[in-house]
Amino acid sequence: MAWDELASSETVEKTIGVLGGRGVDAEIVDSRQEALERLKQILPFGAEIMTAGSVTLKEIGFVDLLKSGRHPWRNLKDAILAEKDQAKQRDIRGRSTLADYYLGSVHAVTQTGEVVVASATGSQLAGYVYSAKSLVWVVGTQKIVSNLEEGLRRVREYCLPLEDKRVRDTGGPGSTIGKVLIFERETNPNRKIKLIFVKEKLGV
Repeated sequence: MAWDELASSETVEKTIGVLGGRGVDAEIVDSRQEALERLKQILPFGAEIMTAGSVTLKEIGFVDLLKSGRHPWRNLKDAILAEKDQAKQRDIRGRSTLADYYLGSVHAVTQTGEVVVASATGSQLAGYVYSAKSLVWVVGTQKIVSNLEEGLRRVREYCLPLEDKRVRDTGGPGSTIGKVLIFERETNPNRKIKLIFVKEKLGV
């Protein structure tokens, strides 16, 4: 199985249509540069934002933009990292799940409309599942798979080994799958879910 092969335009368009029926507003851009510009357009001035740990957000330049401070948003991750008191930091982490916009990526999107996210700790899942007011995922089209079974296989057979190696290469103990989210649909009509497909291989 070629887990890193970009999906065809026909497959992407079909998947976008199916996601719409599940409450996920999906679109496609040509490049990582366009994805970054699209995020700048989507996020309102002064919005409170939180980012999940995401290779994709790094690769499109969004993490560097946040680190530069040259942006108009309130970045809760900066507040978390700046707080040295553990109790206060835990409180900020809790508040971050209620952010106006929670941004990240996913590990698989099926042509039948399910979205699959794996996490070692589950720290991003509360915001993804329910609590963040709006959710934005940036996803390389190589993550589109035929069905849920293939999506779960992609997580275990492809994503986990790559993430484990990445963590070990940076001096960490490796990675594991602690929790898996299968996002079937959004049922809250007041909650906005945006998925930006990119015609580039991004993330794992």
